[in-house]
Amino acid sequence: MADRQELAHGTVRLAVVVGALGVVFGDIGTSPIYTIQTVFNPADPHPVPVSVDNVYGVVSLIFWSVMIIVTVTYVLLAMRVNNDGEGGIMALITLLRRWKAEQGRKAAATLAALGIFGAALFFGDSMITPAISVLSAVEGLKVVEPELGEFVVPVTAVIIVGLFLVQRRGSAAVGRFFGPVMILWFGAIGAAGIAGITRHPEILKALSPTYALGFFFGHFDIAFFALAAVVLAVTGAEALYADMGHFGRPAIARGWLFLVFPACVLSYLGQGALILDDEANVSGPFFLLVPEWGRWPMVVLATAATVIASQAVITGAYSVASQAAQLGYLPRLRIAHTSESTIGQIYVPWINWVLMVSVLTLVFAFRTSAALAFAFGMAVTGTITITTTLFLFISRLKFRAPVWAIGLGCVVLLGVDLLFLAANLTKLLHGAWLPLLIGLTAFTVMTTWQRGRAIVTKARGDAEGSLQAFIEELHELSPTRVPGTAVFLNRGKETAPLAMRANVEHNQVLHERVVVVSIETEPVPRVPPDRRIEVDELGYADDGIIHVSARFGYMETPDVPAALALLEPSQTEGELNLDQARYFLSKIELRRGKAPTMAAWRKRLFVATSYITADAAEHFGLPRERTVIMGAHIDV
Repeated sequence: MADRQELAHGTVRLAVVVGALGVVFGDIGTSPIYTIQTVFNPADPHPVPVSVDNVYGVVSLIFWSVMIIVTVTYVLLAMRVNNDGEGGIMALITLLRRWKAEQGRKAAATLAALGIFGAALFFGDSMITPAISVLSAVEGLKVVEPELGEFVVPVTAVIIVGLFLVQRRGSAAVGRFFGPVMILWFGAIGAAGIAGITRHPEILKALSPTYALGFFFGHFDIAFFALAAVVLAVTGAEALYADMGHFGRPAIARGWLFLVFPACVLSYLGQGALILDDEANVSGPFFLLVPEWGRWPMVVLATAATVIASQAVITGAYSVASQAAQLGYLPRLRIAHTSESTIGQIYVPWINWVLMVSVLTLVFAFRTSAALAFAFGMAVTGTITITTTLFLFISRLKFRAPVWAIGLGCVVLLGVDLLFLAANLTKLLHGAWLPLLIGLTAFTVMTTWQRGRAIVTKARGDAEGSLQAFIEELHELSPTRVPGTAVFLNRGKETAPLAMRANVEHNQVLHERVVVVSIETEPVPRVPPDRRIEVDELGYADDGIIHVSARFGYMETPDVPAALALLEPSQTEGELNLDQARYFLSKIELRRGKAPTMAAWRKRLFVATSYITADAAEHFGLPRERTVIMGAHIDV
């Protein structure tokens, strides 16, 4: 019996690892397609000459960069810091916000803003990854049949359009196939790498750090600029951390250490051996590493792997946008859950179409993966550097890591990240400006929305007045009570809902049962059912008016009727008729005012951003046929 339970437990763990292979490692697992080719690209503004010493140095530098940034920083260290099991830069931001609330430190607020910029850079990554990944795979056509080169861009565009069109169906139906495809992918690139190594077994010497250090310090004028391309080997490192809540640290760590990392290393070593065999192979070492009979299948497999990699980063963009909206950095977005069984599989239409247009624009503008590589590295290094900074800060001030450990982390981990960041800044005029522009734009939108939201909240509070004072007025006025249940959505219990105030003042009536509901988004991924609801009688136990706080995590979609269904009649001063209840919403129309609350351009941006706000009734799960919307104007 015990053996059978252990076998079942092992099967479950293996299934989780396979699932992680299909979602988490797509981006970093397809990096071997273009990394070494980009390093030795003769069109690079700072090209690395092809020589025996440089090949050894580059391969060694790639190996140790992956070891330090991915294995040490992310897998062994950063993934130990989580927010109720969730990882990624947004989880670190919520930890900082919680610590700020407890300690009131300005440093936490500054670092949280830095984290928001890192999240903004991720949107740039989400645009560039599908373009460079699919382009690099389809470019295999030129290796197999050079005359097919003119079809690379059109075929890439068709694949990308198809990829974004199927997003609304969700990845649940095809998700089960992702893991096996990626296992086949890693097996294939590892086997091709071994075949290449057998030609020049001495390439294994590149695993020694002496070759990386010798290349970097002995040829600093070449190696420093080469870092801008070497960093492509660690693209997707953030995905390992961000998807930790879906699969858990053990599954991701096992998948990385026992399959992904060895396969990628074998591919890099094999490509290095191939270039040592013939310098001409630098034009396409990944596909040339495969025997001629297997190149067509490898192009097909590489295309499938890069589509999976793109799927993962697109899903990541949905998650980051959803979490940012929950935390108040973006307006409420329309979100569709595409799987009943898998947490976190969501579809955000507005983000989807913006990404599709952006990715297609990049494909037609840059046309090659090599040209996009200059832009890609900037997005990756920026996000990684910010994640490392936040991790070290939280490790010291929240988890009390010793000073010597933090100092060592700053010198080694953050030092390596800053070197990569500095190298990518040298490519600023050659494409690295693009992710910075995207990041700055997204950062400006998010911080403007946060600031504008605070201004509107204050103005709205002044217009609403005190809820407790309004309840006292109702007891003095004694308005006509009509049968039924009315649910008023509100921002909290300090102020009276505008819709409730307008209903009483204009119609002179109040429902027999009145529920004022405020939605609280907590800085945790999910809230357990026993903490979902909190009831306040608002000072009177027999007037049929109560306030309900409904708590949801930032990864949950609020469902007000489902939350109210958890209430007992003893909590609500009588039974609520939720099947016939009327829901009232207060809709605010924003206008640019003359008060110097924000710069004029930021007011325009804030008002413009408000137009993408999702329909409140749909967002909160309200039955549209029983929902009443009452409007009001507020000047920003």
